[in-house]
Amino acid sequence: MNDHTNQEAQHGEKPVKRREMSRRQFLSYTLGGAGAFMGAGMIIPMIRFAVDPVLKPKTQAAWVKVVEESKITDEPKSFKFKVHQVDGWYESDPELEAWISKGKDGKIFALNPTCKHLGCTVNWNANPEYKDQYFCPCHGAHYTSDGKNLAVAPAPLDQYELKIENGFVYLGQLGPNKRV
Repeated sequence: MNDHTNQEAQHGEKPVKRREMSRRQFLSYTLGGAGAFMGAGMIIPMIRFAVDPVLKPKTQAAWVKVVEESKITDEPKSFKFKVHQVDGWYESDPELEAWISKGKDGKIFALNPTCKHLGCTVNWNANPEYKDQYFCPCHGAHYTSDGKNLAVAPAPLDQYELKIENGFVYLGQLGPNKRV
């Protein structure tokens, strides 16, 4: 035995083996890391572009002037109005509809005519079988004048927030029916 192995045997230690990286491994790691960095640099803006509108907080609907207060009666009437909306990067001015009337308590309220069953449009007194009720022609759902669901539909008609200012009725955010 030589002196070196003798010394190892005496001290009980193994020599430290150094693993060296080959040139091929170094180039693979370097090119892989640079490629991943450049790929992330291209993908992160694309992900941000797609996700950014979803992360923005929703704004409350603006108040929209719909009709003069003097034109509102106990009988529900349909009124159409336009709202400005922004969906992501698409801006539009769709025409919406509301059934506005005075309740038994004398307060004015506005209902959305979208049936809660499958989304068809309901009409007031549209079916002679259901006098003084909203009726959905698609599947026979019907509602009271306050929007309470009587058959087929699982929930009452939605209600618009409403305010009266300077003799005009303004509609705001659409929400659940608070009358029933």
